[in-house]
Amino acid sequence: MPDESDGAPGEAAEKNDTPARIDASGDDDTPLRLTVAIPPWLPRAYLLAAATVAGIVVTFWSLQKLQGLLTVLVVSLFLAFAIEPAVNKLAARGWRRGPATGAVFLIVLVAIVGFAWAMGDLVIDQVTALVKNAPHNAEDLVAWINRTFHTELSGTDITERASQLSSKLESWLVGLAGDVWGIGTTAIGVLFQALGVLLFTYYFAADGPRFRNAVCSVLPPKRQRHVLRAWDIAVEKTGGYLYSRALLALCSTIAHFVAMRILDIPSAIALALWVGVVSQFIPTVGTYLAGALPVLVALSHSPRTALWILGFIVIYQQFENYVLQPRITATTLDMHPAVAFGAVLAGAALFGATGALLAIPVTASAQAFIGAYIRRYEVESPTETEPAPRERKPLADRFRRDKSTTPPAE
Repeated sequence: MPDESDGAPGEAAEKNDTPARIDASGDDDTPLRLTVAIPPWLPRAYLLAAATVAGIVVTFWSLQKLQGLLTVLVVSLFLAFAIEPAVNKLAARGWRRGPATGAVFLIVLVAIVGFAWAMGDLVIDQVTALVKNAPHNAEDLVAWINRTFHTELSGTDITERASQLSSKLESWLVGLAGDVWGIGTTAIGVLFQALGVLLFTYYFAADGPRFRNAVCSVLPPKRQRHVLRAWDIAVEKTGGYLYSRALLALCSTIAHFVAMRILDIPSAIALALWVGVVSQFIPTVGTYLAGALPVLVALSHSPRTALWILGFIVIYQQFENYVLQPRITATTLDMHPAVAFGAVLAGAALFGATGALLAIPVTASAQAFIGAYIRRYEVESPTETEPAPRERKPLADRFRRDKSTTPPAE
């Protein structure tokens, strides 16, 4: 009786879908032949893998080439978020969004031009005064150092060191002038980027609702609610950050102007504007940059005045950190200082100066969005106190008590 398992090798391969097939003839001298069949899905898998790798490479190459444009778009988007609350208020009063955005742009432009004009006058006046009074100031400085620190410096030493510094500065300026073409190209690139930021910011702010609807129209309704909520939080936090910083800068400018007028420091208005703007809008190092310039200007006139203004800057900074800033930013930007400092460092490490400037509003928006979806519970303090541990008596006392309570033997 034939065995059912003895079938043709080809039929067994077809039944089991095995890619290998063994063909053999009845002749013993004919060698066995192994046929391998390629699965039909394997070429498609190879093509899909190659297309995926090519797509990843092209994507990274495109992102690298478009890095400047993407930076301009991100900065423009957050600047549009910053001015959108003001544009919305004007639009609620009957303004069209285009003219309302133009009015806000005009106010910001006037403030920037006024600040640059004041700083230009300050630089020109101070450089002229320093060059004119350099010999007299050097003699006064040497006399003050000798009198205070009991040294024996002379004007000749300072003159020699100044001449050496002047020669180094001259050689550096000559090298800088030789690279004037590169400097001009960089300046033109920065100018075009600034114009691009202004143009995209205007469009994002003027067509804010339309742009928002265009983005949400490609999403399902459930995702649209989350995107709109995140959008509103970003506008609120970014605008709140800008306006709170502007208010803190105004308070700082007024306080430092009064102090500099009392101490009779020249160019008090320009220096106060410098301190107010730089200390608030440049994160992490802005406070030190803002306070250095008034101290240097005061030092060129009187070392004692420089010490007084330095002390005032330090005291006002503490007052601002512990009194003004918590009250002003309580409703707009509720963020722990350590979180803000870490966000600035992370933004600077990832995206440079642009990341440092945008780190705080981005972190505040993310913190508010995450907090809106996280349920928090009150921490309950324990009501029952744990029982106090029993006091253990010494071993000798315990042994004596056990011996005294033992009944006498009969």
